[in-house]
Amino acid sequence: MSKRLILAEKPSVGKEIARVLNCKESRNGYIEGKDAIVTWAFGHLVTLGDPEIYDEKYKHWVLEDLPILPDKLKTVVIGQTGKQYQIVKSLMLRNDIDEIVIATDAGREGELVARWIIEKVHVKKPIKRLWISSVTDQAIKEGFRRLKPGKDYENLFQAATARAESDWLVGINGTRALTTKYNAQLSLGRVQTPTLSLISDREEAIRKFKPVPFFGVKIYVKELEFILKMKNGESRLFDEKKADEIIAAIKDKKATIKAVDKKLKKNYPDKLYDLTTLQRDAFNRYGYSPKMTLSFMQQLYEQHKALTYPRTDSRYLTQDIVSSIGERLKAIQINPYRKFAYGILKSPIRGSKSFVDDSKVSDHHAIIPTEESVSANELSFDERRIYEMVVKRFLEVLMPPSEYEETKMIVTIAGYDFETIFKNMKTLGFLALSSEMEKHIEVPDYKLNQTLPVSLCKKTNGETKPPEYFNEASLLEAMENPSKYIDEDRKELKKILSETGGLGTVATRADIIEKLYGTKLMEKKGKSIKMTKKGKQLLDLVPDDLKSPILTAQWERDLKKIENGTLNRKVFISKMVDYTIEIVGQIKKDTKNFKHDNLTNSKCPECGKPMISVDNKNGKSLVCSDRECGYRERISRVTNARCPECHKKLELRGSKDKQIFVCVCGFKENMAAFEKRKKERDKQGGKKDYINYMNNQKKKAKEERIEDNPFAKALEGLKFD
Repeated sequence: MSKRLILAEKPSVGKEIARVLNCKESRNGYIEGKDAIVTWAFGHLVTLGDPEIYDEKYKHWVLEDLPILPDKLKTVVIGQTGKQYQIVKSLMLRNDIDEIVIATDAGREGELVARWIIEKVHVKKPIKRLWISSVTDQAIKEGFRRLKPGKDYENLFQAATARAESDWLVGINGTRALTTKYNAQLSLGRVQTPTLSLISDREEAIRKFKPVPFFGVKIYVKELEFILKMKNGESRLFDEKKADEIIAAIKDKKATIKAVDKKLKKNYPDKLYDLTTLQRDAFNRYGYSPKMTLSFMQQLYEQHKALTYPRTDSRYLTQDIVSSIGERLKAIQINPYRKFAYGILKSPIRGSKSFVDDSKVSDHHAIIPTEESVSANELSFDERRIYEMVVKRFLEVLMPPSEYEETKMIVTIAGYDFETIFKNMKTLGFLALSSEMEKHIEVPDYKLNQTLPVSLCKKTNGETKPPEYFNEASLLEAMENPSKYIDEDRKELKKILSETGGLGTVATRADIIEKLYGTKLMEKKGKSIKMTKKGKQLLDLVPDDLKSPILTAQWERDLKKIENGTLNRKVFISKMVDYTIEIVGQIKKDTKNFKHDNLTNSKCPECGKPMISVDNKNGKSLVCSDRECGYRERISRVTNARCPECHKKLELRGSKDKQIFVCVCGFKENMAAFEKRKKERDKQGGKKDYINYMNNQKKKAKEERIEDNPFAKALEGLKFD
């Protein structure tokens, strides 16, 4: 009997699909059923190979060997997950498999995960595509009822391949060129370098900023505060003499009511979340990094099945989702949102144009709750926070707008206008989710042309503030809309950026930020992101056009064209080859220098050159500054031993005969003292001994209960079918 093979991206999703399809026989790396087999990758099982697969000489980084431009880029099996690849391969080649269903994440990268495996196996069986936005039972069943032909996603695969190949060409060659030219670990990339440039531009703007003093005028009429409003709508004056002149003109004069304007206004909720806006809000509210927010979202999507697909750039729903909104509302069980969800269900649900628009959804709709209920105790503290953010926004767009009455009052004195505004809430609408009705403000019943005494008149002052340093939320926004962060006088650049889009995609931006931290090109100071000395030097060495957000935005536009079928991948890659040749040539010709900011006074025992201090996740090392020498030695490492005072992991420093344990809290202990303390602790019995003791006690208690049970012996020896 023939079967279909279903390839998921991760084991967790694969197991959910297998359960829904009634596949029950668990095997090593897959689950088999009567008419289907479900297997999985671990993310990528196949990737683009390193340069040495084309020529052994590329194992050594030599400037003269660049650029490396293979006729066709080859894929290789990733070593760490090679065993699972072999399992997937054997399943694809099984005689009883007559169809392959790609069930990896529904997006560009998910398509690449599956297609590279299929290409590597050289299997030529029919392909279908499962395209779903959540992994609930209902979504999986509906997705399998509506499987699409694999050829419908061929252009998506071509775009994904073009992205990977262009990053390889530019990244590998640019990084090797910089590293070998300047004998330093330097890297560049088509998205990371322009992103770094945005941070540099902001720092430069802050450095050059000079505060400008400004002034204002306030008056108080019967305890009501009025602010000066000039004819151009401005309330700030940059000429102190003008402020003094106004105060002199209005002093000891009465104010005349010029206008009292009352309007009923509405306040509408924000749009539904896409990944970037969710990451921004999570950072601003809870301090979560973009990477952390995406991780929590993945858990809520894959494990709890509570939210829809996270890697989306849309803030709208499609019309076909509207019919499922009722079920999604019924699934919301977490308080205080449950009562609001049931309140919405009492009226017919209609898809407003404010949140339902098919034309504004490409691969995936906005992030919303699924039809799957989840209780608070099933979620971690952080997962619940993210879940509640999405639920709250979902409920808000389904609730009416808030309404308030705005009263604008203008008084005039000696030809100068002063304004005050009152706002009185009429109905909370969606604000009921997070607010209580504000106290009603009694607006004085003043009449037009009525004159009133001025109780106080005063000059105010302040000064203009520099732009703020980027944080992870504002950097995400800048990557999404770089045109907003370009000076107004560069209109042509702003126009191009607004037409071509942002830096990277919603799926890659968090990784880019993490990579810039990891390569020590930028760092966090509090919540602010600042350039490192290494980052500043790198930007000085990189070709100018690679620093511009225009170039990478144009590349992203071309990738979208490949996805839409209006541009051939080979044409795009040909442009990337030409560009790679150009940037390598520029780097080779450059006469600038790079100065290591982490040089130490230690000399390399092999060649005598200065050693560089290098931090890594496991500790610190000293590395020879000459890459050709390659000598390195570890000077400290983070251990699993815990500090007896603060219980954090201890760092082991020093050579074998003079090793010492050090903690960030200030605790220090030599090896001899540590060993002595460890022996004493082991004699008393540690945590592990305690756990084993308690488990043995529980086991004994259970056995005793069974022996004392009068039914135990009567049932002994009986077998039950």
